[in-house]
Formats: sequence, structure tokens, C-alpha cells
Amino acid sequence: MIPTQDASARKKEIDEKLRQEQDTLSFIRKNLEKSDQLTKGMVSILSSFESRLMQLENSIIPVHKQTENLQRLQDNVDKTLSCMDHVISYYHVAKDTDKIIKEGPSGRLDEYLACIAKIQKAVEYFQDNNPDSPELNTVKALFEKGKELLEAEFQSLLTRYSKPVPPILILDLIGGEDELDTQEEVILDHLPETVLQDIICISGWLVEYGRNQDFMSVYFQIRSSQLDRSLKSLKEHFRKSSSSLGVLYSPAVQNKRKDTPTKKPPKRPGKDDVLDIEIDSYIHCISAFVKLAQSEYQLLIEVIPEHHQKRTFDSLIQEALDNLMLEGDNIVSAARRAIMRHDYSAVLTIFPILKHLKQTKPDFDQVLQGTAASTKNKLPSLITSMETTGAKALEEFADSIKNDPDKEYNMPKDGTVHELTSNAILFLQQLLDFQETAGAMLASQVLGDTYNIPLDPRETSSSASSYSSEFSRRLLSTYICKVLGNLQLNLLSKSKVYEDTALSAIFLHNNYNYTLKSLEKSELIQLVSVTQRKAETQYRELIEQQILSYQRSWIKVTEYITDQNMPVFQPGAKLKDKERQMIKDKFKICGLQGFNDGLEELCKIQKVWAIPDKDQRDAIRQAQKRMITQAYRAFLQRYTNVSFTKNPEKYHKYRPEQVEAMIERLFDTSA
Repeated sequence: MIPTQDASARKKEIDEKLRQEQDTLSFIRKNLEKSDQLTKGMVSILSSFESRLMQLENSIIPVHKQTENLQRLQDNVDKTLSCMDHVISYYHVAKDTDKIIKEGPSGRLDEYLACIAKIQKAVEYFQDNNPDSPELNTVKALFEKGKELLEAEFQSLLTRYSKPVPPILILDLIGGEDELDTQEEVILDHLPETVLQDIICISGWLVEYGRNQDFMSVYFQIRSSQLDRSLKSLKEHFRKSSSSLGVLYSPAVQNKRKDTPTKKPPKRPGKDDVLDIEIDSYIHCISAFVKLAQSEYQLLIEVIPEHHQKRTFDSLIQEALDNLMLEGDNIVSAARRAIMRHDYSAVLTIFPILKHLKQTKPDFDQVLQGTAASTKNKLPSLITSMETTGAKALEEFADSIKNDPDKEYNMPKDGTVHELTSNAILFLQQLLDFQETAGAMLASQVLGDTYNIPLDPRETSSSASSYSSEFSRRLLSTYICKVLGNLQLNLLSKSKVYEDTALSAIFLHNNYNYTLKSLEKSELIQLVSVTQRKAETQYRELIEQQILSYQRSWIKVTEYITDQNMPVFQPGAKLKDKERQMIKDKFKICGLQGFNDGLEELCKIQKVWAIPDKDQRDAIRQAQKRMITQAYRAFLQRYTNVSFTKNPEKYHKYRPEQVEAMIERLFDTSA
């Protein structure tokens, strides 16, 4: 049961809380009443605002629409005024641009082109809107004037800044192919960059707006002239050097001359040197043309529209190419005239040029891609002409070796090597540097039938130039063998001019030996062996035959000291007076006296003969000494103990050592 005191306290607590809740409720009621009053007031205000806003909207919208219409009218007026200003500006274009146009574009190309653009727009406006107006004629005339001055500026820039390429730079350019990979590439800057950009800009304008192609003719004429002048300056560079001991080469091409004629020992400047330089000059000009033409094409494609590039390039290179081909034709004509004079060595000038032309032809073909057929055919025509002339010269040279007349006054008195032999060998040796060229030259004339060489279908095609290198090598080998065969026949015929058969043998020996040695010292022997494997052995046999033939000339000396017709006796036996006299007579007539006289006569005659080859000369002397002194010693030994006279020295004029010394002086004109 809760105590009474506690219950009273609890009640008081509850009454207090109730009172507090009643106060709170009363506060909330008062606030709600105020809130209702405020809400009613706000609604009243909003209703009033809405009413006023509607009144305002009804008043503003008409004003806004009226303002919008006024703005549109203002815009139309502005546009109309702008159009009027634009149209009026066309009437002032001529006046505004006249001074700039007449002064020309030099030094202010961008400004000038901007003025022409204004004039062009004016022309278009008047043509579309007022074609009968005098202003159209004015701006048209001004436009044409501007175009003319642009064309003139194009020509002026090209003329002023197009210069021939210096010879030293050209030599560096064509020498760069043989340089090491580290060598910097030589680049030709034909025009300053700023000038080039102006030219490109003018070209583009003339094509797009000027409707003009005349500038392309101007371009190729100016650049063509510079290309030709560059090549002529290179020729002049070589020509000036012809009076010195060497060509003034650029450092980049020293020791790079692969296609020049066979190297010759240094000598004073003369006709041959000038000819070599002319050949060298032409060879370098061929290479220079290819490089310069390539460079010109790279320049051209920046300036000339694509669909006009090939035709313009074709025109650009014509003058220089024609001059090169004409010079080549002149070389061929000179060779033909020389051949008619039987100067076959002149054809050797064609070989280095023809070799270089063939080596350069792929580059030529690449450069001339897209040009006219007549342009492409110029180099092949020159090559064909050179091959035809060269092949004819080779054939006529072979015939000349065979038919060289046997003139007594032209024969060497000492039996040495004939000029015909040395010339023939020299000619053949000079062919070694151009084996492929000479072989192809012969093949181009289908000379296989002439030499009875079967044509293997695998080695030939419809084009003579397609003969395999192996077939050409065999053809050249057969040709060389033909020349050597003709030479051998002619030498044999010439040897009959000599009355002395011994001298005839020495002559043939010298010529055969010279031929063999020359073949062995060069690659000719390898080339000959392609079709005649035993050529070397055959020459040695011929040489040995002539040595034996020469040795037979001494039989008339040794026959005096043989036992033939000499009396038979026993060594140590006592001779009768009749027998001694008979031996004396035999010794005088048939023995030592004949030997002595014959020995002296032959030594006198043969001393002035010549055997240029020291080894051969020594070998022949040694063989003669063995043969003669052996017979002489045997003879003396046989009659040493025969007492047929009290004065043997009367018959024994020479000791064996003296005979050897006399033979040792054979073929020695200085003895």
C-alpha cells in the first residue's frame, strides 16, 4: 500500500504536468490563429498581385510585339545598307587597286594577289548583275593587267635566279654514287626557297584563276636553257684541263673514273690526251644529264600542275638531250671515218662510251618515264649506232690483220717483232676492259653464224641485247682467236720475204713468243681458252719449231767437222806422207778451215739479229753453245793425237772457249 504522503506528492506532480500541457496547447492555438490570419493576408496579397500582373501583361505584350517588329525593320535596313555598301565597293575597286596593280607584284606578292582577288570578285559581280556596265570593262582590263604582270614576275624570278650548276658541284653530284654510305648526299638548290615559294604561288594562281598555260612554256624554256648551260660548263671545265697534266676533278670524284679508257703511263699533253679528256667529258656529261634531269623533275613537280608535268618535262630536256645525242653521233661519225682510213684503233673511243651508256640506260629510262616515244628512243638509237659501227670495225680489223701486205721495206731487218703483231695485241688487250661491251657488240650483229657458234635458245631472245653474258664471252673469245689466227697466217706469209731461212725463223719465233707472252701477261689467255683450250700449248710448239728451224742454219758449220769424208786411221798409228797430206787437205778444205769461215760468217750476220726476250735469247745461245762446242771438242779430241803437221795452230784457229764467247755475242747489237 502506497503511503499517503507519497500519493499526495505524485498527484501534485501530475497536476503540474497537466497544467504545463494546457499552457502548451493554449500557445499552439494562439499561433494557429495567427497563422490563419497571416495566410488569409498572403492570399489576399497574391490575389491582388495576380490581378495586377494580368493587367500588366495585357498592357506589355502589344508593346513587345510592336518593338519586335521595329527591330526586324531595323535589321532589314542595316542589311540593305550593308549590301549597298558592298555593291558600292565594287564601283571603287578599280580606283582602290589601280596603283598597286600597275606597280606590280615584286616584293609584295601576298598584297598583290589580295588586290587581284578583289578585282576578280568585282568582275564576277558586274558580269552577274550589270554586264553592260562600263565598270565591267574597267575591272576586266585591270584583271588582265594584273595577270600579265604576274606572268612577267614569274618569268623575271625564274630568269634572275636560275643559274647553271657549277661543274665542281656536278662532279660532286655524279661522284656521290661511289662514295661511302657516310658521304653526305649532294642536294641541288636551283632556286632560293623564298623565290621558289613565290613561283609556286604564282603558278597556282595562274592555273586556278588565270586560266593560263603560257607560263609552262616560259618555265621549260628558261630551265631548259639552264640545264644545257650546266652541261656545257662541265664540258668547258674538261676542255680547259686538256692543256694540263690532269683533269681538275672535284674531290668527290677523284679515283672514281670506272668507265674511262685503259690507263696509260703519264705523258705530255697531246692529241691522245685531248681525246681521252673528250671521252671522259662525254661520259661525265651523260651521268650529269641523268642527275640534273632528275633534279629538274623534282623542281618541276612543285611548280607545274600534275597533268602537265610529263609533257613540260619532255620539252624541258629536249635541247640538252639532243645536244648529247648529237655529240654521240659525231663520235660515231668520227669513228666511221677513221675506219674508212683503216685506223681501227679509233673505234676504241666508242667502247668506254658505249659501256657507260649501257650502264646508265636504266637510270635514263627511269628519268624519261612518261615522255614521248621519240624521246625515249634517242638513247637506244645511239647505242645501236655505236654497236653497229663497233662491230663493223672489229670485223674489218680482223680482215686487215689477215690482208696486211707483205712489204719488204716494212719488215724489221733484225727479225724482231713486227708492228702488225704489237698493234694487233695492243688492240686486243684494250678490249679486255670492255669484254661485255665488245661481246654484246658482236652479238648485236648476230655474228654467231660468222663464227659458226651455235645459238642456244636459252642464251638468246628476240632482242640481240638479250644475249647471255656467257654467249657474248664465247663470241668474243672466238673473235680474238680469229684475229690471232689471221695474224699467224700473215706473219707466216711475211716471213717468206726474208731470203735467209734462219732470219725467217727468228722473225716468226719473236712474233709467236711476243704473242704468247702478251696473252699470258693479260687476261687474254683466259679469254682465248674459252674456245681454244690448247692455245698456249700450240704457241709453245710453234716457238719450238722455229727454234729448231733456226738451229738448222748451223748445220753448214758443223758438217765441216764431222767424220764424213775424213780418212780412217788408228790413233797413234804412223801415217804415211800421202796420208798426212790428204788429212792436211781435208782439214783445210772440209774441216777446220770451213768451220772457222762458217762460224765467223754466221756470227757476223746473226749478231745484228734481235731476240728481245732475254730468257729466250739466253736459252737459244746456250743451246747453240752446247751443240757447236760439243761437236767442236769431239772433233779436236779425235785429231789431237794425229801427227799430220808440225804446226797444228795453223788449223786450230779458235779454242772451244773462244767459240762459246763468239756465240754468246749473237743477237747483241751492242757487242
